[in-house]
Amino acid sequence: MKAGATPLSEAFLEQSSACHLIFDRDGVVEQIYGDPSPLFKRSRADLLHGRITDKLDREQSRSWTDRLRRVLKGELLRLRERHGDALWYITVFPIRTGGEIVYAGAMAREVSPWNTAEQELRNTVLGALRAMEFEKKSMSRFLHDSVGQNLTAFGLQLDLVKMDLDTEAPEVCRRIGELQQVLEVMMEQVRGYSYELNPSTVERAGLRPALDRLAVRIRERYQGTLRINVDPSLKLDPKIAPALYQIVQEAVENSVQHSACTMIEVTAKAARAGNYVEIRDNGRGFDPADLHGGYRGLGLLTMEHYAAQAGLELTVGSNPGKGTVVRAVAPAHP
Repeated sequence: MKAGATPLSEAFLEQSSACHLIFDRDGVVEQIYGDPSPLFKRSRADLLHGRITDKLDREQSRSWTDRLRRVLKGELLRLRERHGDALWYITVFPIRTGGEIVYAGAMAREVSPWNTAEQELRNTVLGALRAMEFEKKSMSRFLHDSVGQNLTAFGLQLDLVKMDLDTEAPEVCRRIGELQQVLEVMMEQVRGYSYELNPSTVERAGLRPALDRLAVRIRERYQGTLRINVDPSLKLDPKIAPALYQIVQEAVENSVQHSACTMIEVTAKAARAGNYVEIRDNGRGFDPADLHGGYRGLGLLTMEHYAAQAGLELTVGSNPGKGTVVRAVAPAHP
């Protein structure tokens, strides 16, 4: 090989479609292959030999500080981030020398073409969600209009029979009373299940009663603290309230199942910028770009679905070890 010639490995890295970076243990960029500007809005010359966290905006700096910390402890991260119209797949991994982690490596590759297939899959899932929502509403109507009303009629008939036998067969009346108690439990269960299946009942009962019922169900299996704070002055469009309720329900379920939190706080308030609900926990948190994050699956897709249906602005903010905040805002109209 001639003196000064570029080694084959470096030529391969320089000319590949991906961007590669090597960081030392202090977060200094030791080497860059490819163009980092689409990811960091900084040129190669600007980033090279500088501390990465000094070159980025506050949010990016915080994310990369945490990522490098985790990787230098031996963790492998697979991330997905959107920058402008481009979707990027990012892998951050430890680099070992002599069995010891001395550097962190990162490889970023644009995967926008893959996004088309992903979008088709999302549309399929959303179609299934809509179909499931229709089936749940149909079942709710059946339980309320058919099963519920028939049980009510049956209870009235028992009342009439009990009145007829009140003096002639007191023992039979006592047994009828026991049957009525069982019937009341059944009717309450049917009403509760019908309510859960059809969140549009939030329009009639209001968001606060709906959240209170949700809290009762969650506390049966959640050992931590669950707080519900609803602004008394809050007035919601009946078309928006069910979507807010569904987002709260999904976010709370995610916190209970994935975050290992000890506290969940649900807040619904009226503000100048618009009415909003916020779900905050003190759990383990996650990197929002993390492909394996607890909110990246069906839970996030479901929240996005209801937010889009109602015209809400949905944000999910989190950092590992610092909990998660989900906020859905109904923008104020002139």
